[in-house]
Order: sequence, then C-alpha cells, then structure tokens
Amino acid sequence: MAQKPSIPKGTRDFSPVEVARRNYIISRIREQFERFGFQPIETPAMENTDTLMGKYGEEGDRLIFKVLNSGDFLSKADPALLDARDAGGLAPQISEKALRYDLTVPFARYVVMHQNEIEFPFKRYQVQPVWRADRPQRGRFREFYQCDADVVGASGLVQELEFVQLYDQAFHSLGLHGVTIKINHRKILSGIAEVIGAGEKLTEFTVALDKLDKIGREKVEQEMEGRGISRGSIERAAPLFELSGSPAEKLGALRTLLSESQVGLEGVAELEALFEQTHELGLSAAAVALDITLARGLNYYTGAIFEVAAPEGVQMGSIGGGGRYDDLTSIFGLKDMSGVGISFGLDRIYLVLEQLGLFPETLERSLDVFCVNFGDAEARAALRLVMQLRSRGLKADLYPSPAKLQKQFKYADKRGVPFVVSIGEEELKAGQFMVKDMRSGEQHQYALNAWTTFADRLQA
Repeated sequence: MAQKPSIPKGTRDFSPVEVARRNYIISRIREQFERFGFQPIETPAMENTDTLMGKYGEEGDRLIFKVLNSGDFLSKADPALLDARDAGGLAPQISEKALRYDLTVPFARYVVMHQNEIEFPFKRYQVQPVWRADRPQRGRFREFYQCDADVVGASGLVQELEFVQLYDQAFHSLGLHGVTIKINHRKILSGIAEVIGAGEKLTEFTVALDKLDKIGREKVEQEMEGRGISRGSIERAAPLFELSGSPAEKLGALRTLLSESQVGLEGVAELEALFEQTHELGLSAAAVALDITLARGLNYYTGAIFEVAAPEGVQMGSIGGGGRYDDLTSIFGLKDMSGVGISFGLDRIYLVLEQLGLFPETLERSLDVFCVNFGDAEARAALRLVMQLRSRGLKADLYPSPAKLQKQFKYADKRGVPFVVSIGEEELKAGQFMVKDMRSGEQHQYALNAWTTFADRLQA
C-alpha cells in the first residue's frame, strides 16, 4: 500500500475558499498601498546566504532555512569539519543560498542593485511568501505571506506618520476595528541602556525586553542577567517596567529618566511629535499606544518601531510591525539611505477576521450561475448562454456531462450556487431557459435571446 502523502510541518494547503479569503485581504491592503503611492516589486524566493545572515540578530539567523548546494555538495566540504560534525562551520561550505526570512532585507538588496534605475524617494510594496524555521503554533507558521510597504530615500517624521495612517486605513477597509498600533523608538531603548550602564549590551537588552509580554518581568530579568547584564543595571531599569498613563505621561516620565542621555531625549522628542500629529489627524480603526518594552529584536531598526495588536479579546500575536532603518542599505554598500517600512501579517489577519466573522459571505460563492447538462444539443445552447453571461462579468459554468439531474443539482448545492439554469428539450424548442433560485425555490423563464434581462437581475 502506498504511503499516505504529507506536507512539511508548519506549511499548509489552501482550499478554494481559503484562497478567496486570502486574496480578499491582499486586495484590500494592496488598494491602500496604491492609494498611498506605493509601487509593486517582487524578489526571488531564494537569496544568497550572505545576503541574509547577520541581519536579524542571533535568534533570527538560526531561523533561516538554508538550501543545500546542488550536485555533490559534500565533495567541497572541509574533511576536518565533516569528521568533527561541525554544523556551523560546514553550513557556508555546503549551502550558498537560503529562503528569504522577510521582505525587508531583500528589498534593501534590491535598492542597492537597482539604485541607478530608481527614482528616490522610492515607495514600494511587496506581497510574497517568506520562510522561517520557527516552532509552529497557532498563528505562527514556517511558510507564510507578508505584505510590506517601505519607502527609502526620505527622512523626516512624515513617513512614520503616513505609515500609522496606512495601517489605520487598511484595517478600516477590512472592517477590523479596535486594533492597537504600539509604538516605541530605538533611540529611547539606546538611551535606557546607556543610563542604566548597559550601553555595550544594547542588543542583549532589547532582545530580552521584547519578550516581556510573553514571559513576564521576572523571567525577562533572568534572561538579561544570563546575557551578561549586571544586576545593578537591571535594578536601575526598574522604572521602565512601571510606566503607566497616557503616551504623553509616559514620555514625560521618560524625559526625566533619560535626562542625561542625548540620544534618548532625541527619541522622546520624535515620539512626542508623532503622537501629537496622529491625534490631530485622527484614526478610523486603530488606537495608538506607547509601549516602551517594544523592541522587535531585529538589529536593523534605528528609529521608530511599530507593532500592531489584534482587538482586545482576540488571542493572537502581533498582526503587523515595522520601523525605521536608517542604515540598512549600507550593509550592501549604499550609505546615507534612510528607510522606513511596515509589514502586515497576512496569515494572522486571516485568523482574526475568521474568528470575528468579518469575511463577506460572497467570498464563498465560486459561481453565480450553473447550467444543467441535458445532452449534446441542449449543452451547446447552454454553453452559448454561459459565454454570454461571462461576457457580462458573471461567474457561470456548465456541467461537463449529461449526468443524472439529482447529481448535478447536488453538485450545484455543494458549490453554493444561487441560480441554476435548465435548458431541456422543451426549453430548447421554445427558445427559452428556466432559472431556479436555489435559496427561495422560485423558478422563472426567460427567452434565450433576452438573456440580458436575467444578467441585469443578477447584477442589480
């Protein structure tokens, strides 16, 4: 007996309804991208390994899927490393390519390679799958889609403000209200590390701090200590865990805490302006909040950081995130190129919309009209009608063979078709077709040469 097939852990098949729902989300987000002036690009699923490694921090690097070189890849490997089973040393010798971890680093590579063809500031959006060797769980997969928007070649707070507005408008278009856009600033985090005496441990500090909402304060402090941050520095960071009140009140407290840090005060000033202007412009679907523990654990952010939380009561991780990365392209040789971008977590947004019942019912309808097949002559007439209805933009189909009527109607019912058309021998002689409304059971007759009347009814 043949072994039952399977798919890799953390990946999924998608049914027609699931694809329709995913495309619905993408189309709504894409519409907002283009309204905000972003242009689409695509990059390869695989990048050179050295393009990706070292861009996501120690934890991120471990989650990159590496692709083995083709052919006899072991013949070029160092025998000593093979004997020692040194996976870390062998990896660069047997794997020169890797699946992309996100869309931001490939975008930075794209900008550098195509800089002479691009008009700056360059606003791009990208909707493609990415891969991470993460532990699969609800809302976290090893293969998933990202929807990104980035702008490079423009500095100033206007871009951050625009991305807050973009998030808000995209979720509003999906009917998803009550989301929270959490904001922080890497300069504030740098300032905190500086004033507590852990400036040289900024990465270790932020990686641990970013886990506060997942593992709690006690374990975060233990992790900081395990990463080489002194107990004294951890204790001096205590006020950080106790900030409360409005964004203005929190930023006021941070001004006091960071009074001796120039970089920290710069971050406070930028966020004060961002929150003030966001309040002036107003939001439709989202609220903004200052989350001083937000670090997003990625090395390339240098300014404002964003993370979007689902509405209260929905158990889900972040459904979007991003930030400013003023020097990302410099790692590929292009200096002084400021950038900022955000990402939508498509798969998690899908789960949230599903849980809240926000998908339109029409997405489950793959056909508007289904024609029953009574035989060759009747089928030819039905096919002409199908083609005419399709010309009007309706989704119409004909059963491929003259099977039993019960079987054909059962098929139509399972497809959720609202209208079934019958052109039997009598209808064909009379130059007519019969339409049954599958919801009400009512039937109506139309002349074949007056099919537009039926089409008008469906599209009214």
